[in-house]
Amino acid sequence: MDHAPAEQRHIPVMLERCLDLLAPALDTEHPVVVDATLGMGGHTHAMLERFPGLRVVGIDRDPQALDLAGERLAHFGERFTGIHTTYDHIDQAAATAGVDRVDGILFDLGVSSLQLDERERGFAYSFDAPLDMRMNSRAELSAYTVVNEYSEAQLKDIIYRWGEDRFAPRIARAIVAARTEAPLRTTAQLVDVVRSAVPAAAQHKKGHPAKQTFQALRIEVNEELDVLERAVPAAVETVRVGGRVLAMSYHSLEDRIVKQEFTRGARSTAPRGFPVELPEHQPTLKVLTRGAERAGEQEVRDNPRAASARLRAVERLRETTRPGSER
Repeated sequence: MDHAPAEQRHIPVMLERCLDLLAPALDTEHPVVVDATLGMGGHTHAMLERFPGLRVVGIDRDPQALDLAGERLAHFGERFTGIHTTYDHIDQAAATAGVDRVDGILFDLGVSSLQLDERERGFAYSFDAPLDMRMNSRAELSAYTVVNEYSEAQLKDIIYRWGEDRFAPRIARAIVAARTEAPLRTTAQLVDVVRSAVPAAAQHKKGHPAKQTFQALRIEVNEELDVLERAVPAAVETVRVGGRVLAMSYHSLEDRIVKQEFTRGARSTAPRGFPVELPEHQPTLKVLTRGAERAGEQEVRDNPRAASARLRAVERLRETTRPGSER
């Protein structure tokens, strides 16, 4: 286990761009931001330093990340609050801050540097470790259970959908065959099985041949896309008018969910051919980024994990009627 301080173990991705995008929304008397994916606190630390009046509520499902970030951010006192939950509970974070609306929300999605670097947690295909992959170490479902107990059809489905791997049927069949001999207990055993299933000519076309299978298992174990599908609308609903939501994703499945929700809010709902756009049909969001912004060449050289990052941001333009409320 790496015992180095959090600030030495994590370089926040696209940090200055995130701060610049948030800045116009934080020009209020008592601004509040929800860091929905706290990790080791890199983005939050920079926000608290740049904006002296800011309070940040940090969400993470990983108790170890919360502990490390809490140590790093302790000198900010009451300006930082950490919450152990998943990032679809944005309303809980706002309530903890004592507000109904927040000024900014940041998502830095996917597996964190902490989780990749802690070899014994089984997220990385490059290190031998127990098959685990739980972001919340207290959760019941682990990669071991998925690999050894899911049916061949279930394995094929998640590897194809979440891993976007066209060799999913072959990989699922190979996993089931291997586990009939003995349970698959480690990442190295799983890597060997995947290698045996993927044709040699295709093994390095998308990087490591097990990369997509590991991604699929991680998403399944942590229900990442289900949580994200709830979290993005919750964020849009919780940010105030003039507030901003930023989302950084690292693979196409995450980015698609973010893009669809942001695009939906930025589109008029007036019926086609309707002569006048009524206020209730006007867009609720303004897109602040042209497509998905990418990290610059220098940042990618300095921090290879930035290479796949895609950043999108929106500003809330108007209120909408909440279910059960009256206007």
